Amino acid sequence: MKAWIMLLLALSLPVAAVGEEAKEGEAAPKVNYITLSPPFVGNYGLDGTPKLKVYKADVALRVTGDEAAKAVKANEPLIRNQLVALFAQQSTETMNNVEAKEKLRHEALKQTQQVMNDETGKPVVEDLLFNNLIIQ
Repeated sequence: MKAWIMLLLALSLPVAAVGEEAKEGEAAPKVNYITLSPPFVGNYGLDGTPKLKVYKADVALRVTGDEAAKAVKANEPLIRNQLVALFAQQSTETMNNVEAKEKLRHEALKQTQQVMNDETGKPVVEDLLFNNLIIQ
Protein backbone atom coordinates (compact mmCIF):
# COMPACT_ATOMS: atom_id res chain seq x y z
CA MET A 1 0.00 0.00 0.00
CA LYS A 2 2.82 2.36 0.91
CA ALA A 3 4.50 1.65 -2.43
CA TRP A 4 1.33 2.63 -4.30
CA ILE A 5 1.11 5.92 -2.47
CA MET A 6 4.77 6.67 -3.21
CA LEU A 7 4.25 5.76 -6.88
CA LEU A 8 1.21 8.03 -7.18
CA LEU A 9 3.07 10.90 -5.52
CA ALA A 10 6.07 10.44 -7.81
CA LEU A 11 3.85 10.43 -10.90
CA SER A 12 1.93 13.52 -9.82
CA LEU A 13 5.02 15.69 -9.19
CA PRO A 14 5.79 16.41 -12.87
CA VAL A 15 2.15 17.39 -13.43
CA ALA A 16 2.28 19.78 -10.47
CA ALA A 17 5.55 21.28 -11.73
CA VAL A 18 4.05 21.91 -15.18
CA GLY A 19 1.06 23.60 -13.55
CA GLU A 20 3.34 25.87 -11.52
CA GLU A 21 5.34 26.88 -14.61
CA ALA A 22 2.16 27.83 -16.43
CA LYS A 23 0.99 29.97 -13.51
CA GLU A 24 4.33 31.76 -13.06
CA GLY A 25 4.81 32.82 -16.69
CA GLU A 26 2.62 35.21 -18.64
CA ALA A 27 -0.39 33.81 -20.39
CA ALA A 28 0.62 32.35 -23.73
CA PRO A 29 -0.75 34.22 -26.74
CA LYS A 30 -3.95 32.70 -28.04
CA VAL A 31 -3.74 30.72 -31.28
CA ASN A 32 -6.54 31.60 -33.70
CA TYR A 33 -7.72 29.72 -36.77
CA ILE A 34 -9.44 32.02 -39.22
CA THR A 35 -11.60 30.28 -41.80
CA LEU A 36 -11.78 32.17 -45.06
CA SER A 37 -15.45 32.14 -45.83
CA PRO A 38 -17.09 31.47 -48.22
CA PRO A 39 -15.00 28.57 -49.57
CA PHE A 40 -13.02 29.13 -52.75
CA VAL A 41 -14.76 27.71 -55.82
CA GLY A 42 -13.52 28.06 -59.38
CA ASN A 43 -12.05 26.53 -62.51
CA TYR A 44 -8.49 25.27 -62.86
CA GLY A 45 -6.35 23.51 -65.43
CA LEU A 46 -7.37 25.67 -68.35
CA ASP A 47 -5.02 23.79 -70.68
CA GLY A 48 -7.22 23.60 -73.76
CA THR A 49 -9.12 20.43 -72.88
CA PRO A 50 -12.89 20.64 -73.38
CA LYS A 51 -13.71 19.14 -69.96
CA LEU A 52 -14.50 21.70 -67.26
CA LYS A 53 -12.36 21.25 -64.13
CA VAL A 54 -13.64 22.68 -60.86
CA TYR A 55 -12.15 22.99 -57.38
CA LYS A 56 -13.61 23.84 -53.99
CA ALA A 57 -11.18 24.73 -51.20
CA ASP A 58 -11.98 25.43 -47.56
CA VAL A 59 -8.99 27.36 -46.23
CA ALA A 60 -8.06 28.26 -42.65
CA LEU A 61 -5.19 30.48 -41.53
CA ARG A 62 -3.38 30.01 -38.21
CA VAL A 63 -2.24 33.16 -36.38
CA THR A 64 -1.16 33.88 -32.82
CA GLY A 65 -2.76 36.72 -30.92
CA ASP A 66 -5.86 38.81 -31.34
CA GLU A 67 -4.02 41.64 -33.12
CA ALA A 68 -2.80 39.23 -35.79
CA ALA A 69 -6.33 37.86 -36.23
CA LYS A 70 -7.69 41.40 -36.67
CA ALA A 71 -4.97 42.19 -39.24
CA VAL A 72 -5.80 39.06 -41.25
CA LYS A 73 -9.53 39.80 -41.19
CA ALA A 74 -8.87 43.38 -42.29
CA ASN A 75 -6.83 42.13 -45.27
CA GLU A 76 -8.98 39.13 -46.15
CA PRO A 77 -10.08 40.52 -49.56
CA LEU A 78 -6.43 40.83 -50.67
CA ILE A 79 -5.63 37.34 -49.40
CA ARG A 80 -8.67 35.88 -51.18
CA ASN A 81 -7.70 37.61 -54.43
CA GLN A 82 -4.18 36.20 -54.28
CA LEU A 83 -5.42 32.67 -53.53
CA VAL A 84 -8.07 32.72 -56.27
CA ALA A 85 -5.37 33.65 -58.79
CA LEU A 86 -3.07 30.91 -57.46
CA PHE A 87 -5.75 28.20 -57.63
CA ALA A 88 -6.78 29.20 -61.16
CA GLN A 89 -3.19 28.77 -62.38
CA GLN A 90 -2.99 25.12 -61.29
CA SER A 91 -2.81 22.25 -63.74
CA THR A 92 -4.52 18.89 -63.51
CA GLU A 93 -1.28 17.32 -62.22
CA THR A 94 -0.91 19.77 -59.35
CA MET A 95 -4.46 19.16 -58.17
CA ASN A 96 -4.46 15.34 -58.45
CA ASN A 97 -1.16 14.53 -56.72
CA VAL A 98 -0.80 14.51 -52.91
CA GLU A 99 2.76 15.87 -52.96
CA ALA A 100 1.75 18.58 -55.41
CA LYS A 101 -1.19 19.57 -53.17
CA GLU A 102 1.24 20.00 -50.29
CA LYS A 103 3.43 22.15 -52.53
CA LEU A 104 0.33 24.17 -53.44
CA ARG A 105 -0.44 24.62 -49.74
CA HIS A 106 3.08 25.92 -49.11
CA GLU A 107 2.86 28.30 -52.08
CA ALA A 108 -0.52 29.55 -50.82
CA LEU A 109 1.00 30.14 -47.38
CA LYS A 110 3.96 31.97 -48.92
CA GLN A 111 1.70 34.25 -50.96
CA THR A 112 -0.57 34.91 -47.97
CA GLN A 113 2.44 35.84 -45.85
CA GLN A 114 3.66 38.14 -48.64
CA VAL A 115 0.31 39.95 -48.72
CA MET A 116 0.40 40.40 -44.94
CA ASN A 117 4.05 41.51 -45.02
CA ASP A 118 3.25 44.11 -47.68
CA GLU A 119 0.24 45.41 -45.74
CA THR A 120 1.40 45.20 -42.11
CA GLY A 121 5.18 44.83 -42.24
CA LYS A 122 5.01 41.32 -40.72
CA PRO A 123 4.10 37.94 -42.24
CA VAL A 124 1.54 37.39 -39.39
CA VAL A 125 0.15 34.09 -40.79
CA GLU A 126 1.95 31.05 -39.35
CA ASP A 127 0.27 28.32 -41.34
CA LEU A 128 -2.35 27.74 -44.01
CA LEU A 129 -4.54 24.65 -43.84
CA PHE A 130 -6.85 23.06 -46.36
CA ASN A 131 -9.84 21.98 -44.29
CA ASN A 132 -11.26 20.54 -47.46
CA LEU A 133 -10.00 20.42 -51.04
CA ILE A 134 -12.35 18.92 -53.61
CA ILE A 135 -11.47 18.67 -57.27
CA GLN A 136 -13.71 17.51 -60.07
